[in-house]
Order: sequence, then C-alpha cells, then structure tokens
Amino acid sequence: MARFLQGSRLYLAVTVLMCVFVSIYGVGLNDLLERASQLSDKLHSLSTSLTNDLDSHFPPTGRMMMPRPSMCHTSSLKIPNDKDQALKVPEDELLALTRSLLMAWSDPLALLSSEASSLAHPERNTINTKTRELQDNINSLGAGLERLVHKMGSSSENLSDLPFYISSLGQDKTSRLVNFHFLLSCFRRDSHKIDSFLKVLRCRAAKKRPEMC
Repeated sequence: MARFLQGSRLYLAVTVLMCVFVSIYGVGLNDLLERASQLSDKLHSLSTSLTNDLDSHFPPTGRMMMPRPSMCHTSSLKIPNDKDQALKVPEDELLALTRSLLMAWSDPLALLSSEASSLAHPERNTINTKTRELQDNINSLGAGLERLVHKMGSSSENLSDLPFYISSLGQDKTSRLVNFHFLLSCFRRDSHKIDSFLKVLRCRAAKKRPEMC
C-alpha cells in the first residue's frame, strides 16, 4: 500500500511538471507574442474607454489641477520614443522594458481599483467595473510575459524598479477625482508603449522587414 501511494504521488508530481512544461514550452513564440499583443491592445482600449468615461463629467477646475505628464511615476524610465528606435533595441531589452512598465503599475492599479467605487462621478459603477477588468487583464498579461521570458531565455537583470509611494488619492472629492484621472492618463500612455513594444517584438519574431512592422 505504501509503495502504491508513493508511486501515485510520483505519478502526480510528474504529471504536474509535464503540464507546466507544456503550458510554458508547448506554445510557439509567435503565438505567445500574438496573445500578449491582443491583451496589451485590450488594455490600451480599456484605458482609453475609461478616460472617456471620466471626461464625460469632469469639472473644469479639475483640468487646471491636473499634474503634468512628467509627474507620472514611470517617467524616469528611459524608453524608445518611437517605433524606429524600438526596432533597434535588442529583443531581451525590449521585453525587459515592457515588463518593467507593466510591473510598475501593479500597485497603482490596485489603488485605482480600491477607489473607483467611491468616486464622486455619475459613471462610477461603470468606471469601477472597467477598472477591475483593467486589473484582471494586466495580471493576465503579466503571466503571459513570464511565459515569454521562459521562451526567449531572458533574465530579470535588466528590469527597472519604479516604486509607487502614494497610498491615497486625497481627502476631498475633487482631488480624488483629479488624481484618479491623472493616474489613469499615465497608465493610458504607458499601455500604448507596452502595446507598441509587444507588436515590435511580434513583428521581429516573424522576421518581417522593419518597414513592414
């Protein structure tokens, strides 16, 4: 009986390892990049839709209070300015930049998700739903990028640490709405970069000519 149990446990362990191996290595690089690109495209579309929802009832004074884009916590990361520059960056570095940007939004999106339901905005229920969807999608994309790391043989050495120290969006209704909008606009900008970098990686993996990307 003991030998049977040991054999069953060994079989189960091997089966689990095989499932992990297949899930990581059984999908081709092009397919993984295609799936990641689809997720990143959805993230950017969702952040754009959320911005439009906020803009539908945003106080004029709020726009005057909005911080400059250079105040985004990811602004210190040195990244390609356009597609031509991105095409010159090695694949592992471009993937590391993409992962750094995505990881930098883990805490900010958690804050937005926790604050969305109590915003002083008539569309807060819709905003709350979309913000949670945004958080779910970024988690899915993060898992996808980890699979890409295994597939491409990249490391974590080139990842940049972009800490986020804000724990509250403010005390009054206007400040909270403005800071929510500002963080979302920063994410919208970064989600476009993530989407662009992944599409460049997908294009290069398919060995297309630069002018075709």
